[in-house]
Amino acid sequence: MAKIDTRLPKGMRDFLPSDMLKRDYVFGVVRDVFETFGFEPIDTPVLEMRDTLLGKSGEDADKLIYYAQHPGGKEELALRYDLTVPLSRFVAMHENDLLMPFRRYHIAPVWRGDRPQKGRYREFYQCDADIVGIPDMSADAEIISVVATALKRLGFADFTVKVNNRKILTAIGIFSGVPDAQLGSLYRSIDKLDKIGLNGVVKDLRDNGLPEDVVNRMVGLLDLRGENVPSLDMLAHLREQLDGIGLGQEGITELEQMVEFMDALAVPSDSVEIDVAMVRGLSYYTGPVFETVITKPDNLGSVTGGGRYDELIGLFRKQSLPTTGTSLGIERIIDLLDLLDLYPPELTGTVVQVLVTVFGADTQRDSMRLTSELRAAGIHAEAIMQLQKSLGKQVQYADRKGARVVAFLGPDEIASGVVKFKRLSDGQEVTAARDRATLAVRDLLAE
Repeated sequence: MAKIDTRLPKGMRDFLPSDMLKRDYVFGVVRDVFETFGFEPIDTPVLEMRDTLLGKSGEDADKLIYYAQHPGGKEELALRYDLTVPLSRFVAMHENDLLMPFRRYHIAPVWRGDRPQKGRYREFYQCDADIVGIPDMSADAEIISVVATALKRLGFADFTVKVNNRKILTAIGIFSGVPDAQLGSLYRSIDKLDKIGLNGVVKDLRDNGLPEDVVNRMVGLLDLRGENVPSLDMLAHLREQLDGIGLGQEGITELEQMVEFMDALAVPSDSVEIDVAMVRGLSYYTGPVFETVITKPDNLGSVTGGGRYDELIGLFRKQSLPTTGTSLGIERIIDLLDLLDLYPPELTGTVVQVLVTVFGADTQRDSMRLTSELRAAGIHAEAIMQLQKSLGKQVQYADRKGARVVAFLGPDEIASGVVKFKRLSDGQEVTAARDRATLAVRDLLAE
């Protein structure tokens, strides 16, 4: 039989144990924050009906959806593109079993047929938290608080949550004189601002056929983001400029309320910025949108994104439900924790805390008994099973594996009724009576 080529599909990855322990740590921190805020876990199938997913996130998203078909099957299926559209279907199907408002979190993989590159994969995890059933801005402020809490808990000290409102973006287009048919291209142009700069956006708008006077009026408002004025002052200026445009006034009021609610939730004001040029690309957003960037070091990209989507659930039931939420870019967060060395020092590349050595066939059963006792006490322990491996090689194995403590139970120790332990980080050795072995290990692990 010919050897099978050992390669993965593009954009897919294997994870070594050391990678999985880091990922599990991040998932655990995020899960704990979600639950601290009262969000409940759910899960949905990786496959949805094709019609469930298509047309919900915009044309660009539809192009990236993976389609699936089982042999002989009549159902047209697709792999989920995100966790937001499945939530909308989920709420419509299970509304009689859900208590409103419904606060959910979902940590699970999604698939996109995107072009693979550094930090961008075709299979990756999303971590979402959403509040269904609350129309006022307290829910959006709560989502911002969740984001800030999770990032701080993970060790990020310098980040900014950028906040905008799609209603304000539309109002800026109306104020500037952009025809309704060109509002979509307006969003796409503004969304490039951080990449191509204001001059690049101006050129892009002109290339899309917008008259010079329209572009100039729009740039006058977009340029506010560069003036570093306090958020409420910026909103007051916008309110004056967009006077008479009801949609814009509504969006400004919503952001003002968000600022007040965020203050009540003790979200640091220096971690939040009103950015009237921040778009968020998905088409289902209807109001506030938010995105988080790590500010030090520079150019690390966004790590969370979300917003309010009050109409999406209405595609699956007679009436819609107001909904807002966020998605943590968990893959980028994991990479940045590595880059910035933010993982806790006790997180090693193994789950094994204690490696129990074996001196030979005559001591193997005693080593296994000790290992079993450590496990019964909740200590992660592994016993060497290769009798031919020298003691030095066993200690080397423990060190390379990342075990924190090595246990020695040779003929002399067995005869004396003791166990010898060595902590590898500093070489500290402890000899303990056999019946106090687990206590000795706990002390070594705790220091």
